[in-house]
This record gives sequence, C-alpha cells and structure tokens, in this order.
Amino acid sequence: MAAGYLDILRARHAARLLTGTLVGRLPNGTAHIAIVLFTRAEGGSYTLAGALTAAYGLATAVGQPLLGRAVDLYGQPRVQLPAAVLSALGMALLALAGLGSLPLAYLAVIVAGIATPPLEGGLRALWPSVLKGEGQVHRAYAMDAVAQEIMFTVGPLLVTLLVSLWSPAAALLVINAIGVLGALSVVLSEPSRTWRSAPREAHWLGALRSPGLLALLGAFFFVGLALGSITVAGVAYADDHGRESVYGWLMAALGLGALIGGLAYGARQWAGAPEKRLRIIVGLLALGYLPLTLTPSVPVMTAFAALAGVFLAPAIACSFIVVDRHAPRGTVTEAFSWLVTTFGVGAAAGSAVAGPAVELGSTAWSFAVAGAGGVAALIVLLTTGKLLETPVRTAAVVTGSENDRNGAVEPGFSSGHKA
Repeated sequence: MAAGYLDILRARHAARLLTGTLVGRLPNGTAHIAIVLFTRAEGGSYTLAGALTAAYGLATAVGQPLLGRAVDLYGQPRVQLPAAVLSALGMALLALAGLGSLPLAYLAVIVAGIATPPLEGGLRALWPSVLKGEGQVHRAYAMDAVAQEIMFTVGPLLVTLLVSLWSPAAALLVINAIGVLGALSVVLSEPSRTWRSAPREAHWLGALRSPGLLALLGAFFFVGLALGSITVAGVAYADDHGRESVYGWLMAALGLGALIGGLAYGARQWAGAPEKRLRIIVGLLALGYLPLTLTPSVPVMTAFAALAGVFLAPAIACSFIVVDRHAPRGTVTEAFSWLVTTFGVGAAAGSAVAGPAVELGSTAWSFAVAGAGGVAALIVLLTTGKLLETPVRTAAVVTGSENDRNGAVEPGFSSGHKA
C-alpha cells in the first residue's frame, strides 16, 4: 500500500504540488473555526459568528467555479496567485478592522470567500502531467482525498494553537499568509506554469453542459448534506452525554475511518467503469450512516462513526475520476471546482437541516438526516445511470503530458487537460 503512494511522491514535482496545494488551502479549510473564534473574541454573538461564516461559505461557493473557469481560460499563475492574495487581504481586513462596522466585516469575509483560489481543482488538473499512466493518477486522487482528511484535522489544531499563543486576529493573519505561500509554491512550479487547458467550445454553461457531470453534482450535494448534518448531530450527541470531548472523539473517528478507507482504495487497481463503482461505494456509504441513528453508548457510537467514514474518501476519490471523464473539453478545472462547490453547499444545507431536526425531534433524528442524504445520493446515481454511462472521454489520463516535450498520449485519448 505505502509503496504505491511513495512512487507518486517520488515523481518529479508531485510532492511539491500536493504540499503546496494543501498549505494553500489552509485558509479555506480553517476559515469556519477562525471566524467563529475571532468573532467571539471581539464580543460578537454566536449568531453573528454563524452569519459571517455562512457569508464566507456562500461566497466561496460562488467564487470557486468562476475562478475555475478563469484558470481554464487564462492558466493557473494568472488566476491562482492574485486570488490567493486578494482572499488573504479580505481576511486581513477583518482581523485589523474588527467588528466595529458590520457591513465592513461582511464585505471582508465575502471578498475572502469569493477570491479563494481553486487550488483543489487545479491540482487534479495537473496530476496527469506529472504522473505516469492512469493507475498512478487514480491513486493520486485517492491520496488527495486522504490528504484532505489530514488537513481538516491538523488545520483547526493549528488555528487553536495560534489563538492560544497570540490571538484570534493573529491566527487569521498567519493562516492566510501561509496560504499565500502555498499558492506561490504551486504557481511557480513548472507543471503549473506550463499547463494549458484544451481548446474549449464557447458555451455560457461551461462545464455544466455535461449531463453526466450534472448527475454527479446532484448526487454529491446529498453526500455533502450527509456529512454536514453529522457535524451538528455530533454536537447534540455530545450534549446528551454531558461531555464536550465526545464530539472530538466522534469527529476523530470519522476522519480515521476516511483515512483508512482512502488508503485502502488507492492501494489497488480497479477494473471496470468508475461510474458503476461509484454507485456501489455510495451505497455502502449510505449503509454506513444508518447505524448512527441508534445513538448507542459512546464507545459503540465512536466505532459507528469510524465505520461511517470508511467509504467517504473512496467516494470522493472515485468522483474525481468521474468528473475527469465527464468534463467537457477545456473545462476540467471548472468541473472540479463545481464538485467542491456542490459538496460545500450540501454540507451547509445539512447543517441547517440537522439543527431543527434535533430541536423538533431528537439527536437520532439529526443523524437520520445523514442517512437520508446518503440514500438520496444513491438514488440520484441510480436514476441517472444512463447519463453517467456516456462519458465525454473514455480514458482518464495521458501517459505523457502535452506539456512534456515527448508529448506521448495514450491511443484513442483526446486530452481535456492541456492545449
């Protein structure tokens, strides 16, 4: 298992691109906790903290596909680095101006959110140019999903450490400065500088003109909804048991399960169409969410949380392959960015629905939202099977990028990554 991942990291530029992307995404991955801690330190209410976080999240959802399209049109360095700097300046404005003027605070988080660089989609567009063959790219997608789990675990810990050592304002400034450095590392690399999207057909819908991609996005809205509802349901479960630490255990178990699942998924070569494989994985994901509604004792619930996480990273990794196959020519970064946006909007919706579910019903009801989200995702994939069975491209990767002077391409493959 480890040997396959080491082979990827030993490939030229691979470790730099993965590390730079993860570091560059730290501001986005930690924004929710950083904004809440800053708002509370400034004397703001939890309602205000939630509103500012929601404004940031919605702005990010709008900005990702727009910036992804810009990357496809103009290249990575001309979009990613200016966006990272502008986003960091938005958070710096919030940190330095405080909450004295609420319109200014909202403007700051909206600017920071809408300018968040689409590094995640950009990395997935670069993998085929630095790795050899379809198998390595698919394994890199799995490694990418695993790395996300690590970032979402380490990132909040880093924020809380900076808050304890300095202040919430300093945490905002430092995290966003680090993010700019990560983006800078990516865009100065040779693959990023030389990458060009394939020529694209002029169409106002861009990547969204692909029926298969729309079907996938519909399914992953509900996967995001399931995950977002668990974050709220976990808090309610911890309150029921009178210990805040229980929430940490549940979230850690969920992340551990995803880590194990992602590593196992990427350790082997998979045969057959990824669209069919995705339906199976999402079905198992939905099945894993259902036991959470039993809300048993803390040890058993922690084990259930780990089980619920096992198929999350494989589902995400497999979805990357499906996106790559269904993205119209010249829209690959935009298509990946739409997946990020749809998943994030679904998570926000899940959080919004799980709260009333607790208040109107019980903690079990809020976990039932997660189960319902998983089932709904599976239903979307099953009912749109014919759309997903007709990919734009039947091969996923090139053996040698068009940015590679050798320019070798797999037979029958029409590259959607480079001009």
